[in-house]
Amino acid sequence: MGKYAVINPATGETVTEYPDATAADIEQALASAQSTYREWSRNTTVAERAALAQKFADLMVERKDELGAIINREMGKPLDQAIGEAEFSGAIAEAFAKNAEKWLADEELEVEDGLRTFIRKQGIGVILGIMPWNYPYYQVARFAVPNLILGNTVVLKHAEQCPESAAALESLFLEAGFPKGAYVNVYATHDQISTIIADDRVQGVSLTGSERAGAIIGEQAGRNLKKAVLELGGSDVFLVLDTDNIDFAVEHAVGGRMENTGQACNGSKRIVVLDKYYDEFAAKFQAAIAGQSLENGDFGPMSSDKATEGLTAQVQSALDQGATVLAGNNTPEGNVYTPTIITDITPSMAVYSQELFGPVAQLYKVSSDEEAIDLANSSPYGLGSVVICDDRERAERIGNQLDVGMVFIGAAGLEGADVPFGGVKKSGYGRELGKGGMEEFANKQLFRFAS
Repeated sequence: MGKYAVINPATGETVTEYPDATAADIEQALASAQSTYREWSRNTTVAERAALAQKFADLMVERKDELGAIINREMGKPLDQAIGEAEFSGAIAEAFAKNAEKWLADEELEVEDGLRTFIRKQGIGVILGIMPWNYPYYQVARFAVPNLILGNTVVLKHAEQCPESAAALESLFLEAGFPKGAYVNVYATHDQISTIIADDRVQGVSLTGSERAGAIIGEQAGRNLKKAVLELGGSDVFLVLDTDNIDFAVEHAVGGRMENTGQACNGSKRIVVLDKYYDEFAAKFQAAIAGQSLENGDFGPMSSDKATEGLTAQVQSALDQGATVLAGNNTPEGNVYTPTIITDITPSMAVYSQELFGPVAQLYKVSSDEEAIDLANSSPYGLGSVVICDDRERAERIGNQLDVGMVFIGAAGLEGADVPFGGVKKSGYGRELGKGGMEEFANKQLFRFAS
C-alpha cells in the first residue's frame, strides 16, 4: 500500500488505505483531463458549466452529514464543524455558479483608435491542484469550482491523510454532471507531482500548504513556466485597540483562535492588546480558553501524531527561552492538545516568527497603535488580520498600514463565499474565491475588430 490512508487521530486506528498512483494512472489522468478540456470545456458555455456547479453545490449540502463524518475520522474535525464545512463548500460553489456570467463577462475597452476591442476570459487547459488536510472540502471547492466554470479541467492531488474525502469529491463532481476528465483525483507521490507540473498538458498549479511546500512547488512551476497560486501559512494578528465591549473582543479572539482546533492558516494566532485593556482582556481570555471543552465539541484532536509533536516542540522551545504559560500545560494526551495561551514572548524567541498550527494563542501587550502595527508587521507572514476598534476611521487607518492580504474590522470570521482570500510575504501570492479567484487561471484573450 501507499502513503494514502485514513488514520483516525482520535484513536490512532488505521481505517482504510489506498494505493499510490502508478505511472499509468498519472498518464491516464492527464490524458483524460486534456481530452475533456479540448472536447468539452471548449464547446460549452459559462452558463452550462455554472449549472453543473450549482448541482454540485446542492449535492454538497444534501450529503453534508455523510461528508462531515468522513473528515471527522480523517483529520479529527469536530462533527458539527465538519458538517458546517461541507455546507460552506456548497455555498462557495453556489456563489461561483450564480456570479460566473457576470464575473466572466466580456470587458469592453475604450481605445484611442475607436476599434471595437474587448477582453474575453477563457480557460487555459489542465490545472493541477495540491490541497491540504485541514479543510478537505473547502480548499478544493474554492479552487476547483471556479476553474471548472471558467473552462479549465482539474487534476487534484489531495493530502495523504484525506483519500476518502478526495474520492467522495470526485464522485460528487461526476454525479453533478461534469464529464469524466473534468475533475480527476490522483493519489500522486511527490515525484509524480513534479512530473505532472513539468508535463506540457498542464498549464498551471495551485497549492494550499506550508511555506516549505510552497517554495518547492513555486520553484518547479517557475522552472516550467507555469502559472502558480500559492496559499501558504499565516500568523494572523488580532488587534484590540479601542472597544467598549471587552467581552465581545474576547469572544471573537477565542473564535478566531479555536476554529478548526486552531489548525487554520488564517486563524488569529497573535492576540495584541492595548495596555489599558490588557488586564481585563487577559483575565477573560484566559478563562474562556481554559473553558474550551473537548466533550462539547469546542475543539477536537490534532490532525495527526506528527502535528501534535510539532506543536508541542514549538511551545516547549518558547517556554525554555522564557515564555510563560497563561493557560494550558503543553502535555497532550494522545492527539488531544489542551488549548493554551503563552505570553512574555520576545523577538529573540523562535516562536515569535513561527506559525503555531494548533490551539495555542500568543498574547502581547502594547502601548500604542504604532507599537501594535510594528509588532503585527514583524511577522514573516502576511495573510489576514482582525482590528477591534470602535473608531472605524482609526481602524481603517491602522489596517492600511498592515502588511497583510486581508483586514477584518470589528469582528473575526468575516470570510465569505464570494470574497477574495489570500496574502502577501511568505503567506504566498494569488487569490482564491470571488471574482479575483475566478480569474487566476484565465486566458484574458484580446479581441480587436477592424473597422
